Amino acid sequence: METLIKNYIENSIDELHSLLKTLVEIPAPSHHEEKRAEFIKSWLENQGAKGVYIDDAKNCIYPINCEGNNDIVVFAAHTDTVFPDTTPFELKSDDKYFYAPGVCDDTSSLSIMLMVTKFIIKNNLKPKCGILVVANACEEGLGNLEGTKQLMKDYKGRVKKFFTFDGNYSHVAPRCVGSHRYEVVCEAEGGHSFGAFGNESAIHNLAKLITELYSVEIPKKPNTKTTYNVGIIEGGTSVNTIAQKAKMLYEYRSDDVDCLKYMQDFFNSTVEKFNREGKANFTVNTVGIRPCGEKVDQAVLDAMTERVISSCEKHTNKPCTKVTMSTDCNIPLSQGIPAVCVGIYDGDGEHRREERLLKASMPIGMNICFDIMLDYFN
Repeated sequence: METLIKNYIENSIDELHSLLKTLVEIPAPSHHEEKRAEFIKSWLENQGAKGVYIDDAKNCIYPINCEGNNDIVVFAAHTDTVFPDTTPFELKSDDKYFYAPGVCDDTSSLSIMLMVTKFIIKNNLKPKCGILVVANACEEGLGNLEGTKQLMKDYKGRVKKFFTFDGNYSHVAPRCVGSHRYEVVCEAEGGHSFGAFGNESAIHNLAKLITELYSVEIPKKPNTKTTYNVGIIEGGTSVNTIAQKAKMLYEYRSDDVDCLKYMQDFFNSTVEKFNREGKANFTVNTVGIRPCGEKVDQAVLDAMTERVISSCEKHTNKPCTKVTMSTDCNIPLSQGIPAVCVGIYDGDGEHRREERLLKASMPIGMNICFDIMLDYFN
């Protein structure tokens, strides 16, 4: 099998690059991944896959041996990019790198997973359990992990392990970062900046709320990290108008359930206090909730993690470290299901338009992907 895999990787690099180019050029902002999903469904069917379907969340799912099977392992890579563009990107390259928004995150991982799946199909490999190969939607930003939420809902109680291919192969993420994201709208009396001077300003009151939120004492629970941020502020009418309306986008994050709850309580109580004062009215709209991990079978999760680390270090000859990330693994981990985020490329500039993928990392990523997926096939 090792020789077969080695020859397949060597002989399929051009096809892998072509698949990457095709996927890069299909626009896929979060919530608008339908064109990529349709292409992937057709591509898998052309390889001989049976039963491929697209669900209501725009996930493209290839079930293998899942009928009546309650022991399912998921292999996933997300189809959406963080960029809002609905026009095609151009894949550029030089001798060393591919360049395009989203070329690494997560189009490289997606391409590699699909090529390994092709090998499984063409060689008629038999699974040891139920397998779901998933090109999932809505991983990025305000996609809010809706694709994985739908997947885990549809296969509730049947998924026993979850792997997502996402990120650099220098690290593995067996622990997740939860986040709560809100739009906070402030409304006040407003008026003319000279004639109504002294009236309450929405901007001023929003600024006071932000100052108060930034005064929070971060939880000091050992081996945890908690953060907060106001990322966008909007409002006002003109330089000579006391603002009647202003709004912001605010989030807090933590890799610990208790710390996340602490931040939630502080946020809620702070907004309630400002509303009681009555100088302005604050309305909170939830724009995204990503849960933390709950208790899982630690022995199973540790074994999955060590397997990934071993494979990454074997094929890269470099250390692979454990990190904490916000990925599709948040959903299974929050449900007590062991889940690991596996990096299978090398590159940089993720979430920037200058994103670039190291060409030489793609066969390395294929080897890692083969190791992880073929553990569950005979």
